[in-house]
Amino acid sequence: MKPAAFAYHRAHDVPDAVGLLGELAAAGEEPKLISGGQSLIPMMNFRLARPSALVDLGPLRRDPALTRLRREGGQLEIGALVTHRAVEVAGAELGPDFDVLSRAMRWVGHLPIRSRGTVAGSIVHGDATAEWCLLALLLDAVIVAEGPGGRREIPAAEMFHGFYTTAVEPDEVVTAVRFTRPAPRAALTEFARRHGDFALVDVAVSLGDDGGRVVVGGVAPAPIRVPEAEAVLAGGDHGPDLFAACADAAAAAVDPPGDDAGSSAYRRRLTRTLVVQALHQAWQKGVTR
Repeated sequence: MKPAAFAYHRAHDVPDAVGLLGELAAAGEEPKLISGGQSLIPMMNFRLARPSALVDLGPLRRDPALTRLRREGGQLEIGALVTHRAVEVAGAELGPDFDVLSRAMRWVGHLPIRSRGTVAGSIVHGDATAEWCLLALLLDAVIVAEGPGGRREIPAAEMFHGFYTTAVEPDEVVTAVRFTRPAPRAALTEFARRHGDFALVDVAVSLGDDGGRVVVGGVAPAPIRVPEAEAVLAGGDHGPDLFAACADAAAAAVDPPGDDAGSSAYRRRLTRTLVVQALHQAWQKGVTR
């Protein structure tokens, strides 16, 4: 398959990218930003997406602010053009409070995809099963965007609006993602037919003094927190019995769609299984520290 015809533009810095988006939109075009291209280009090849113009952010990689990982004040900021692979190999740079990000990267596609795809690109794409979207909700990420009106910050809780739809405006450029909620006991796991395929269901959890947090993807148009499951975690001592009850609550609370890949009931059972697995992984991390 080949994409529909489109015009190609290269941005030289963030203001240039914002300006290009505005100029193209004013001219009646429907521009899209491209960084790693690991999500957009396949959709264009299958003609599921047909932007009339692309604005390439590749030249912006020379800006160190867009390609760095920075710890400050108990938070972690990741530049918009940091790749999945860079996070995967960051190791001690993330610290124990955020190393779930590194461990979760093994679930992201294959090595070539992780080497080109970017953190911000995945979040802005807004796939309901994308690992970064779940992690954004789990760790209270703040998405930093620049647009014609200046800089604004979007909490992850307000970011995901539905199928491939986010709060980022068409004329905005995301410059960083800041993770504000440390989670030294956290885990992400998922199930796909083959390694590297899109997940049917994925789950991210964290455990803490407040009980914990449960985020599920693949059961709704966007990733969701499951307050019914979180209430169970807050109501008792962490351990296998509580984790089983939490997983039961999560499975009962979700209403996943059914399709050729799996029925609604199947995805509900997957949710229960994956919540138990993730909670045990997070708990074991706390035991072995």
